[in-house]
Amino acid sequence: MKKILSLTLALLLLTLYTANAQSKKIDTLRVALSKATEPDTVRLNILRELARNYFVSKPDSSLLFAQEYYGLAVKFKRVRDQASAVNNMANSYITLGDYVKGFSFYFKAMKLDESINYVPGVVTEYSNIGSGYTQKQEYLKALPYLQTGLKKWNAYLQTHKRASHSQKEQKAILLLNISEVFLYTRQIDSADHYLQLSYEDSKKNNFIDMLGNVERDLGEVEVARGHKAAAIQFFRHSIPYSVTIEDAEMLSVTYLSMANLYHKYKQQDSAEYYAQKALDAAAAQRYLQDVYNAENVLYGYYEQYHNLPQAYKYLKLAIATKDSLFSQDKVKQLLSLDFDEKQRQRDIEAARIQVRNNIRMYVLIAGMVILVVLAFIFWRANKARTKAYNLLHKQKEEIDFQKAKVEHTLSELKSTQTQLIQSEKMASLGELTAGIAHEIQNPLNFVNNFAELNKEMIDDMRAELKGGNVKEALTIAGNIQQNEDKISHHGKRADAIVKGMLQHSKTGSGTKEPTNINILADEYMRLSYHGLRAKDKSFNAELVTHFDEKLPKANVIPQDMGRVLLNLFNNAFYAVTQKAKTAGGDYKPEVSVSTSSANGQIVISIKDNGVGISDAIKEKILQPFFTTKPTGEGTGLGLSLSYDILVKGHNGTLDIISKEGEGSEFIVKLPANQS
Repeated sequence: MKKILSLTLALLLLTLYTANAQSKKIDTLRVALSKATEPDTVRLNILRELARNYFVSKPDSSLLFAQEYYGLAVKFKRVRDQASAVNNMANSYITLGDYVKGFSFYFKAMKLDESINYVPGVVTEYSNIGSGYTQKQEYLKALPYLQTGLKKWNAYLQTHKRASHSQKEQKAILLLNISEVFLYTRQIDSADHYLQLSYEDSKKNNFIDMLGNVERDLGEVEVARGHKAAAIQFFRHSIPYSVTIEDAEMLSVTYLSMANLYHKYKQQDSAEYYAQKALDAAAAQRYLQDVYNAENVLYGYYEQYHNLPQAYKYLKLAIATKDSLFSQDKVKQLLSLDFDEKQRQRDIEAARIQVRNNIRMYVLIAGMVILVVLAFIFWRANKARTKAYNLLHKQKEEIDFQKAKVEHTLSELKSTQTQLIQSEKMASLGELTAGIAHEIQNPLNFVNNFAELNKEMIDDMRAELKGGNVKEALTIAGNIQQNEDKISHHGKRADAIVKGMLQHSKTGSGTKEPTNINILADEYMRLSYHGLRAKDKSFNAELVTHFDEKLPKANVIPQDMGRVLLNLFNNAFYAVTQKAKTAGGDYKPEVSVSTSSANGQIVISIKDNGVGISDAIKEKILQPFFTTKPTGEGTGLGLSLSYDILVKGHNGTLDIISKEGEGSEFIVKLPANQS
């Protein structure tokens, strides 16, 4: 109860404050009007504001100010102000119940705004026409106007993102008018949806003129849902807002809503009290529609409770008021206005269709002209194409003949290339021979030595067994087993060297298989070194290895990758050999190999401190048959074949870093997970 009293007190204080502010504003405008005696734009602007501010409280005064405002707007040829003035006059006539003049002026205002393509004004007229039909309870006519207005407004906002305060209020009014159509046609959920949107905008932007109307309609929604207390609270909130802006019409409507609510719950004294207040409020300002509504409700109350004298009294009053509102002449005029407006809209649409049809016709004619031009162009092009075709046919025959000769030449070149490649392979195999002999001798020496040692140990074991010394015999047996393991290891080592040599001599492409790059690099480094030493016993070089123990296996063709490594090592040893011939005694030849993995790649680096490669030949060393070696010492195919094996056969890369006189580094990169 305390909350209700506090809320009521706050609303009353707000009402007094706002009413005072509204009154001061009107007084200020009237004083300004009395001083603006000249018929200029200053007086025009004051008249516009007075017409707007008096519309709710005193529609008669608003009408007078709007008429003078219209006269000045015509004088200064301000079409937007003309439409605004006519719209104000229409509002006053509708409020006073003169629907014929009201709708006539609405349609006139719409034509003026359409003539200057002022969309906010057109939307206002659609909203007001819909509201007028709602007041006349012609909801089927009202809704299309309101929905068209909202559609035009939303389209307008898409191109004009920033709306003025009055334009924002216009949208809130549109939403309110649509909600009332749904409310009076008992579509409560739809009514509540649009009301909430309008209520939110009104509170956010402080649209005082609207809050009373919205609160009253929210109360009607609660009535329809059977929530009596909530409905009464909304009605009571609405009354102070209506008093604040002196909106006698909304005050009358709200009182009538309260009367119907109390009548619904059989509180007849309260129902008659608020119905009478509704009638008094409407009659004070001659709002005939609201007077008629109140008289009709009072007649119904008294008839229901068999108070025939009072029922007869209000029936006569209602009939008289209705005749004033809806005489046959006025109905005919309204129908004529509605027909004329619909005909005007049809004429506009017909004109729009005619323009569209004309455009289509022009486009069709233009299309036909373009087709004729294109047909001529195509005919000329076809003629030229035929001539060109005959010429090309002759040229093709000549090209085919030359192509056959080229293909024959290419076939011979490929055959020669294959022979050269095989020769290069055999040459590298020859270079391997000495190194292989040296490498294979070591494991064979181990095999022979451990075999001899095992014979002696077997004899010792037999002697121990005969003497009954089983423990010592077992120890000897264990040593024999270890020697056997070493024999097997070095035997496999010799076998691997032989297999490598056989694979190196194959002419086929081979099959990719997981290969330990560390072992492959170490093996071919030593084979290359010993092969060079077989030719020159005086040559020595330091071999340096840095292998990544966690290096993943690469899916490669071992014999092909062996050829690549052998070529790179041969070049490295050749480079340090050449430098050793001219360098001083302090020079120490060194060839190193390192492996690593990074970013999904296996990296092999072969580095030497030899003569290096000059910038002039860096770009040539990968070309077939290019060599810096003396005649007879190289074919010039080693690096070219290595590059093809890496790039084409294994999707790898070969990079060269070199500085003349200091050495070279060849960097091989292979995909770690290559399939």
